[in-house]
Amino acid sequence: MKPSIVLVGRPNVGKSTLFNRLTRSRDALVADIPGLTRDRHYGHGRLGSKPYLVIDTGGFEPLAKDGIMQLMARQAEQAIDEADVVVLVVDGRAGITALDKEIANRLRQSGRPVLVAVNKSEGMSHGLVAADFHELGLGQPQPISAAHGEGVRALIDDALEGFPEPGDDEAESDTVRVAIVGRPNVGKSTMINALLGEERVIAFDQPGTTRDAIHVDFDRAGRKYTLIDTAGLRRRGKVFETIEKFSVIKTLQAIEEANVVLLVVDARQDISDQDAHIAAFILESGRALVVAVNKWDSLDAYVREQIKVALEGQLAFIDFARFHYVSALREQGLEALFRSVDEAYKAATANLPTPQLTRTLIDAVARQAPPRNGLFRPKLRYAHQGGRNPPLIVIHGNALDKIPESYRRYLERLFREVFKLQGTPLRIQFNVSSNPYADKKAPEVKRRDRKAADQPKAAVGATARPGSARKEKVAARPRRPSGAR
Repeated sequence: MKPSIVLVGRPNVGKSTLFNRLTRSRDALVADIPGLTRDRHYGHGRLGSKPYLVIDTGGFEPLAKDGIMQLMARQAEQAIDEADVVVLVVDGRAGITALDKEIANRLRQSGRPVLVAVNKSEGMSHGLVAADFHELGLGQPQPISAAHGEGVRALIDDALEGFPEPGDDEAESDTVRVAIVGRPNVGKSTMINALLGEERVIAFDQPGTTRDAIHVDFDRAGRKYTLIDTAGLRRRGKVFETIEKFSVIKTLQAIEEANVVLLVVDARQDISDQDAHIAAFILESGRALVVAVNKWDSLDAYVREQIKVALEGQLAFIDFARFHYVSALREQGLEALFRSVDEAYKAATANLPTPQLTRTLIDAVARQAPPRNGLFRPKLRYAHQGGRNPPLIVIHGNALDKIPESYRRYLERLFREVFKLQGTPLRIQFNVSSNPYADKKAPEVKRRDRKAADQPKAAVGATARPGSARKEKVAARPRRPSGAR
């Protein structure tokens, strides 16, 4: 098992910058704004042959009593409890603070090995910048620069000292990546906590609580999953803060990297155009999709019927997706919801045999031939699979560029029905066959052209009339004298 290194410290000391340095990624949002990170953020790193797990935490205030800061402190406490090594990150330019001392007291009580990383020490005397932090009583402070990489390798060498090299990791392709997306405050974080059975991410009754894309690994029924909690997506005209713009980018990246997307909508709010825009982006990305209508328990029968009618109208273009009416807070309907996630992943990665695809295509044409275009009717010959996640079916034939969009939808519905592709978009590509002999001439035409080329050409300006050569030959004969026999 990989050793876990937890980064803790007060707000804005550079924990997320160090996280990105250790994981060699840009997974954590970084900005000169205190309190940007709120949830625990997991990442994988490697030092030589030793892999390790890095856990980034929000600004740690052990004495916080209420509000978002208390929830952030609780997340940090949970990360410390599951850590193998804790790295206390402090600000070398600001010097030691009272909050640094409070955090050091809490870490001493945890019983975990602790290293003190004095960040932002580039261009400064290492002896002087580390001197103040001996007061924390946590061993020798190590000056580093997370932004420039100075001293980071020595820090991780000390953190991993004594840990054996673990075995080979399992292939990443065995893990199903599920991105949970939706508008702000629809219950995405609450749903993740309900699926995990613990308070893994902060669920707060305030829009925009989640800012980063948080990856959560867990096992269910022998299969590995990675749940991705994302920031809420608002309309473009409503996004003003720079941090929120970064959060939107992270969410869109999470959709494109996921195998299955779980779109969460709020049953207590009207189904808006923004829900349709999010669904359209998921469809354009080709991701498998499941829709969860959350907060269903608080509605009466009449309102439920109105919501279903609105869903059929606004989201009719994703009729391939399963719709589930759930309550994440009360943990109702989540078991069936996750069965649909498995079904959608299976459909998105299905293997479609070429013979069966071709037989289905022939049956479709026999049932309903493509409409005639002018003098000719498109001819569909055979089909094969061209890709997965989403499934791509490539159809070969003649004049396929003349097939209308309505017939493409007809084929899509039929293929989806035969191969049970529920929960995933299906793409059909028409490949028009070209005549290999279009630029080649028949043998008799070639012989005629060669014979014509071998004949001498007439002089320029000369005119030849039929029979003129014969007349000249007769005129050249000598005439007999008159009276001769």
